[in-house]
Amino acid sequence: MTTTTQTDATGAGTSALPLLFQPYTLRGLTLRNRIAVSPMCQYACEARDGLATPWHLVHLGARAAAGAGLVIAEATAVTPEGRITPQDLGLWTDAHGEALQAAVDFMHQQRAAAGIQLAHAGRKGSTSRPWEGRGAVSDEQGGWTPVAPSALPYPGYRQPHALTVSEIASLVAAFAAATQRADAAGFDFLELHAAHGYLLHQFHSPLSNQRDDAYGGSFENRVRFTLECVRAMRAAWPADKPLSVRLSCTDWVPGGWDMYDTVRLAALLRDAGVGIIDASSGGSSPEQRITLAPGYHVPFAERIRREVAMPVAVVGLITDAEHAERILQAGQADLILLGRELLRNAEFPQQAARALGVTDAAYWPDQYLRAK
Repeated sequence: MTTTTQTDATGAGTSALPLLFQPYTLRGLTLRNRIAVSPMCQYACEARDGLATPWHLVHLGARAAAGAGLVIAEATAVTPEGRITPQDLGLWTDAHGEALQAAVDFMHQQRAAAGIQLAHAGRKGSTSRPWEGRGAVSDEQGGWTPVAPSALPYPGYRQPHALTVSEIASLVAAFAAATQRADAAGFDFLELHAAHGYLLHQFHSPLSNQRDDAYGGSFENRVRFTLECVRAMRAAWPADKPLSVRLSCTDWVPGGWDMYDTVRLAALLRDAGVGIIDASSGGSSPEQRITLAPGYHVPFAERIRREVAMPVAVVGLITDAEHAERILQAGQADLILLGRELLRNAEFPQQAARALGVTDAAYWPDQYLRAK
């Protein structure tokens, strides 16, 4: 078991510190612990303009105040057409970055690193919010024509426009510009969303990419767009700040993207300057058949970590501290990402500290100490 030593107020050692609560360093960023808030769409932009609202400040700030080491803001569109719904967060103008600065500042005040995930929904764009049915949104309702590698709609969604090569180049530039805005807003950690059936994953998967040019056909062609985005983002992002990529490790559909492809791509991403892979899965097709169980992505993360020799974050039905600690102790992942569990229970880090015997009062805001 890997441990460090807890200290009391005098600096004297007290007990072994679990891995979940040990610091973790990526490039020039040191996280206070290995608990990270997974990017989760909030669909909370009121005016359909992509600007952050008080909801984002409260949602992100509450999880930072509860002790998460890293808080990653939701999938944030790099163009208006890159949104999933009209109410999605955006970062396609400087005003969008300015609207996020209050949340970034508050997260920093709580000793959390501030992360953001840049994304483009592709053919899964112009849809309704989940509680409004997830159906297609028409132009009259504030929607738009989505784009995709090929003119293949996601079942039940709008017909997409197949991107031209020049339009792909424009999107690479949009990701780079959004990266610069994220840096200006003070974010510490940047993630590229290449999973869950959104645009970059659409290029990866043979289920959605039927192009016959330099961006389709072979594995090398299908990952070209993602690598171009990564190189442009890495060039625009300070060298001391880490860059992550979220990957769907498998489509869970025969003939789709699979784990073999993921390992090959992860090695290319590592060589392009990506510091950590965020291991997830699915999203390309409603025909997917996912085997759900606590930590069901852990075998994917472990394989990437072992075969590509790079850090990995893992997400997926991890709901208790002891399970998270076992994953880290077994060398299966380096960071634990929590999604729905932190929607149900924002105070998970405080409760996990108690469960694992961590006595550090710093996991409680001073204002809440009387409840500890």
